[in-house]
Amino acid sequence: MPLKISSSPHLKTRRTVPFIMSQVIFALVPAITASILFFGTKAVFLILNCIITSVITEVIILKVRKKPSVIKDFSAVLTGLLLALILPPGTKWYAATLGSIFAILVGKHLFGGLGSNIFNPALIGRAFLVAAYPKMLTTFQLPKAFANFAVNSVDALSAATPLALRKFSHTITPSIDLFFGNVAGSIGETSALCLIIGGIYLIIRKIADWRITVSILTTIVLISAIGYLLNPLNGSIMFHLFSGGLLIGILFMATDPVTSPITKTGRYIFGVSVAAIIMIIRYFSGLPEGVMYSILFMNAFTPLINRYTRPRRFGE
Repeated sequence: MPLKISSSPHLKTRRTVPFIMSQVIFALVPAITASILFFGTKAVFLILNCIITSVITEVIILKVRKKPSVIKDFSAVLTGLLLALILPPGTKWYAATLGSIFAILVGKHLFGGLGSNIFNPALIGRAFLVAAYPKMLTTFQLPKAFANFAVNSVDALSAATPLALRKFSHTITPSIDLFFGNVAGSIGETSALCLIIGGIYLIIRKIADWRITVSILTTIVLISAIGYLLNPLNGSIMFHLFSGGLLIGILFMATDPVTSPITKTGRYIFGVSVAAIIMIIRYFSGLPEGVMYSILFMNAFTPLINRYTRPRRFGE
């Protein structure tokens, strides 16, 4: 019987791209549910807009490139979903549409498509929108369930995020509000509880590597503890862990297997560096938050980290 000869790698796995993408989407269900409960139809339309635009953009690009359709791998759906979850509830439909197109076109296919992209596409889309519509992307609202308790209509329409309150007003938001989501912010980042549930699921299922998440969390804890001892207005450990886009960033974006290091040592370096940059921006820059910039910055260094942390081959 003739033997079949094929090129490496010879190790096989049942974990296909569609399976991995669908698992991440499933892990985001709690955050999606919270976003709809907190922000109502605005969240629904924003999520649908980003997902539909991302999928349509993917179809058009693949046809232009004369590539087979890979819509069923759910990567475009996940990109659109993640982008929607890191946008403010008041984001206009045209901005969400442009951001989704930019995420797929530039963040993904400009580098060759899935598996070849250097940067996280959803974060690239948000970075583009921050540059194009800075006021829109920095205007947030209280969750609708709590906006009714605002003092006046202006407070109900807009509110500062916990990190902005700390940075500019020296006001620390209670940890209990951050944990459940009673704060202003992007639609998918406000409820720490829902994000933690989804993140634990990914780690248990071994979809996300725990090394990146643990190294980021450990570094954040150490730096924020020192900062709090120096000045309580710097924010406590729980404040920095639960506020802003930290949890959705480190659980669903920093752990992206395409844009993060493939070596174990490299993942620790990546995680510590991401956390350090986040805290530097939060403490010393004019911006209240730095999760997006830190992950994108370290995405650029991923090839270099892989190069210098690869294990020595046998006999080398």
